[in-house]
Amino acid sequence: MSFPGWKKYIEEGDLVIVYMTRENMTPIFMKKGTVFQNRFGVYKHDDIIGKEYGSKLVSSNYRGFVYLLHPTPELWTLVLPHRTQILYIADISFITTLLDMKPGVNVIESGTGSGSFSHSIARTIAPTGRLYSFEYHQDRANLAQVEFNEHGFGDIIKMHHRDVCKDGFQMKDQVNAVFLDLPAPWDAVASAKEAFKQDRTGKICCFSPCIEQVARSVAALDEHGFIDITMYECLIREHTVAPIQKVDFSVAIKDAQDRKAKGLPSVESVAIKRKLGKDEPVPTAEEVEEAANLMLVSRTMGETRGHTSYLTFATFLPPSATRIVDENVPENDSN
Repeated sequence: MSFPGWKKYIEEGDLVIVYMTRENMTPIFMKKGTVFQNRFGVYKHDDIIGKEYGSKLVSSNYRGFVYLLHPTPELWTLVLPHRTQILYIADISFITTLLDMKPGVNVIESGTGSGSFSHSIARTIAPTGRLYSFEYHQDRANLAQVEFNEHGFGDIIKMHHRDVCKDGFQMKDQVNAVFLDLPAPWDAVASAKEAFKQDRTGKICCFSPCIEQVARSVAALDEHGFIDITMYECLIREHTVAPIQKVDFSVAIKDAQDRKAKGLPSVESVAIKRKLGKDEPVPTAEEVEEAANLMLVSRTMGETRGHTSYLTFATFLPPSATRIVDENVPENDSN
């Protein structure tokens, strides 16, 4: 099964993401004569082969069911075997956008880790772009190469086993963007500068968990002539949507006055959230809006969590542009 492509029917050897719940999915390669078991029942690979991706499959003992999903980089991020800490979709989408990734772009990534970001990059720059991925750990590099080949990215991702902080990327005038997920990204900045295409601007991002790493990365980027140095932090805020009863304003004022007269404690609102029965299906948004006495409200969590790392971006300026800028900068008035 190729991640960059799309197919309708499942064949032997294809990768299928088996969806059980939102928090429970697993990747499986199809092989005739094999079975998959979980708490919902037993599923034969022979029954899966030939079905459409997206199908609902009932277990052979009729105890439960699963959904058979087509593999995508987003789903792979949720189910991949963790060899290291990984990037998730919030950071991945943000970095992809700010590094201006698109088909035909050449990118450096270091380190590869579990390959979460690698899959998203490869899909974005396909079919003519190239991803040069560097990993200093030999076993992780080997496992990543096997996965890239199995998932159809072998021609797009060029895997390298190397400690770039010590030995550099050993590339010159080849890439449009660089992503550094390293303990000491500042040690790789000089080598990254040489790897950029020297006749156009490029983008670089350093992914650092600690603010001290950000400070040293910023200093290195500034020292090597990068411009537009900016740091971001992605935080996720969840919104819950629930139906509540509409309350007339005059009724709310009268209720508050009555409570005050009776010495009862005041409340923020007399709106009552409608509770669903145990076996009652959750109403759709259209059904709720049709109910004249109900309205939808959105509420956020009291705390905003989700810090993964700080994202430091900068722009590489080609030597020709740097010379033009230097020539147009007026000399300081000694007076």
